[in-house]
This record gives sequence, C-alpha cells and structure tokens, in this order.
Amino acid sequence: MLELYQATLTSRLLLGSARYPSPAVLAGAVRAAGAGAVTVSLRRESGGERSGQAFWALIRELGVRVLPNTAGCHTVKEAVTTAHMAREVFGTTWIKLEVIGEDDTLQPDVFGLTEAARVLCAEGFEVFPYTTEDLVVAERLLAAGCRVPMPWGAPIGSGRGLNNLLALRTLRAHFPRVPLIIDAGLGLPSHAAQALELGYDAVLVNTAVARAGDPVAMAGAFAQAVAAGRAAFEAGAIEARDFASPSTPVPGTALLR
Repeated sequence: MLELYQATLTSRLLLGSARYPSPAVLAGAVRAAGAGAVTVSLRRESGGERSGQAFWALIRELGVRVLPNTAGCHTVKEAVTTAHMAREVFGTTWIKLEVIGEDDTLQPDVFGLTEAARVLCAEGFEVFPYTTEDLVVAERLLAAGCRVPMPWGAPIGSGRGLNNLLALRTLRAHFPRVPLIIDAGLGLPSHAAQALELGYDAVLVNTAVARAGDPVAMAGAFAQAVAAGRAAFEAGAIEARDFASPSTPVPGTALLR
C-alpha cells in the first residue's frame, strides 16, 4: 500500500497513457501492470473532439486513479491553466505538474516549476511536481506545499535508467519521510527495481512500456520488478564492499590433507 495525499494506492507502479499503438493495448497494459494510477495529458488529448472524449472514457472504465498532467507546458501560465482544466474535466485535485525548460532534454524549468507549484498549492491542488534530483529544488517545492516530489531518473523517453545514483541516494536520505516517485527515463524493469531498492516509494513509466514490442507483457514485467525492488528494500540489503567476504568462515573449518 502507498499513501499519497491521504489516498491509498494498491500498487507502487504508475503508468503513463501516451504513445500506445491502440486503446486496447493501453487497457491491457494498465491491467497487466496493476497500476496504482494512470497519468493523462490534456494537451495531447483534445477535450473538444470525440477522440479525446473516448480516450477519457476509456481511462475511467479502467477503474484506476487518474493523475492528470501538464505535459507540454513551458510557462507558469500554461501549466496553471491546464491544471484548472484538468480539475474541471476529471473532478480531481491531483495534478502532475510539468513546466519544461529545455526542449532537447525536456529538463524541468525548476524556477517556473516552483512558482507554478506555489500558485496551485494555494488554490487547493495536490501537486506532484516533475523535477530534477536537486536537493535545493526539492526543499523549495516542499516549502511551496508539494508533498510528493517526482525527480527524474533520466531525460523523458531516454530509457537510460538512473543517471545520477549519488544524487538520488542523497535525495532519498535527506527526505526519509517524504514520498518520492522516480519519473522519466526508465527503460527496463531492472531500472524500476533499482529505484525501489534505493528506497523510492514508486516509479512512473510510460515510453518503456508503450513502445515495447509487447506493451502488455512489458507492463507485467515492470509490475514484478517494482514488487521485487520494494521487497528487497524492506528486507534490508547488504552494503557493497571493496573486498571479498567469505560466506563460509575460515576459522574452525576442517583441513583436508
């Protein structure tokens, strides 16, 4: 179980809904993942078109919690306006806040992000900010009212996994009681397992599942990896060593001649 803003999710795997080959494949992937929530971008799906209405109806039919996002927004005004549209359409105060600052890497504009977060939190939104692994930025977002930062593992859609392990470990250690979700850049189930092994509370995956040869099978693989990673974290992993440590102690063992 995962508690986020007083809501309980049964899965630590969140799934994006973009770039799937068909609505049927998306539905199959969501079910195979047992996803705790599904993100939906209002800027990608037009609310005024039948296709957009059908898409939103499909998401509702899946029976999972919807986490609307502000994907594609580059300014505070765009992000805030999109968040208000999402609240009206989906009837939720949850919003995954994205304010993109650089087009090649899709790196967040952390200055605009904190400003937009402050505005939305003051207006009653429960904000999930897509951010970097920077400690200072995380502090500012928490001070603005955010309760669930979502640091990136790597650039969106890159599939590179956890690029900056030292910074991500530091972030986790610095905020031991704050829910943290790795968002963006995961390409393999092993990347998700690694994030959960580090103590991160959940992961959000889109491209690695949607663009896989078999998205439904890949969604199931990520679900298993998330469960394994969390179990390993709770079990307590041994620390890495620079030298061997024999599993069978040498003193007291019999010598054969």
